[in-house]
Parts: sequence; structure tokens; C-alpha cells
Amino acid sequence: MINAMSRRQTLMINWPLQWVASHCQAFQLVESGLIGEVINVWHFGGNRGPLWHGADKAVKTPAQVAKEKPHSWFYKKAHGGGSLLDYLGYGTTLGTWYQGGRRPIEVTATVDAPKGLEVDEHSIVVARYAHGLSKFETRWGTFTDPWTIQPQPKCGFVIAGTEGTISTYDYDDYVTVQTRRKLVPYRVPAKRLKAPHQNPVQYLLHCLDQAQALQGPVSIRISRIGQEIVDAAVKSAASKRPVRL
Repeated sequence: MINAMSRRQTLMINWPLQWVASHCQAFQLVESGLIGEVINVWHFGGNRGPLWHGADKAVKTPAQVAKEKPHSWFYKKAHGGGSLLDYLGYGTTLGTWYQGGRRPIEVTATVDAPKGLEVDEHSIVVARYAHGLSKFETRWGTFTDPWTIQPQPKCGFVIAGTEGTISTYDYDDYVTVQTRRKLVPYRVPAKRLKAPHQNPVQYLLHCLDQAQALQGPVSIRISRIGQEIVDAAVKSAASKRPVRL
């Protein structure tokens, strides 16, 4: 995709989580230096599974889901199925954003092997950086969907720095902060997103009009590193060993 674009064109890779107020608030706090240098990021992402909802999010029964799984493209390896490929990019791309665009040295991944299925429903990926470890976990089979009731563990991020920590969960209107100066965790309201940062089309048109480079997860620089981690994780899960980037 990068090679197919001319220098006069702009390629944007849209990551919907960039337009979530809590995750943007977390980044602003990281950029402000509130928690010092980021040394670890944890992400948990997933849902009940891709077959639990039909048209208009109509909820299916467990029996219906079990019957559909062996026949659905979501569960076909050749078609890119599995929770790792579905959700890992969210964690690795925003995780790269929170860590200032730094790349890991190596990636180690493990996946489950559900009986009768070709692909995973659960993956755990560890990225080793020069500055520390980060963990990215994906799950098809959360107890509830995060857009209705947050499951346990919650879907979102925990960011640890040398001077504090930040937790930011999907769809919350706040983030939780803990620092050396204020050891008791406290909430920081997530500021409502303003133009031109409210949605991907608005932001892309703004950057084109102003001849500005894209920033954040939607940029090639950040998104490509996130994808490199995903590709390394796929290789690591298959080989059952760490893979160097």
C-alpha cells in the first residue's frame, strides 16, 4: 500500500480507537510528561466473538454460534480469521503511539487451539523493547461486549511510566492516573474531541487542506510498526519461539 502511493498522495490507515476520547486524553497526558518516560503498555482487546451478533447487532444463542463457527470465514485460516489478526493491531499500534514510535527488539506470541477450529480465539503477545516489556492480549469470548458492559478484564490500556501510570478503557469518559506526587489513583475527565480530530474523514480532509502530515496511529510511521509487531506475532505463534523484528 505504501509503495503504491505516489509522493503527491496521502495514505491513511484508520484505527477507530484514535477517535476515542479517553485514549486521546491518555496520549495527551503521556505527551505532557505527567508519567515520565513510558516503559510498559498493556492492552486487552476483544468481544464475545464475531458470530454473536447478526444484522443490526441482534444477539444469537450459544447454540447458533457453535453451529456457525466451523463454516464462517471468521474461523478460516486462509481468510485471515482469528482473534489475533482481528484485534492485535489495535493494541500494537496505539501501544506504539504511547511509546513514542519506538520499535521492539523481539516479539513472543502464544495462541490457544480450540478443538475443531482452524484459528485462535485467544492470544497473548509480549513485545520486548530496549526499555522494557509490553503485553497485548486478544480475546474472542469475553463475558460481555465492551460496548455494552465492560467485561473483566476491561478492554483498554494501562500505560506505565517512570513517574506514574494511566489506565484508559474503551468508551469511558475519563482516565485514571497515579503519580509519585499523588499515589492515590484519581480520575481525569476525557476532554470532548474537537474538530479536526473527531473522526477520520474530518481529520484527513483537514490535513489535505492544510498540507499537514498525518499524526498518530493513522500515520504510516506508527501504523507500520504496529503491523510489524502483528506479523512477528503470527510467525512466533506458528514457530513457538521469539521472532526478532
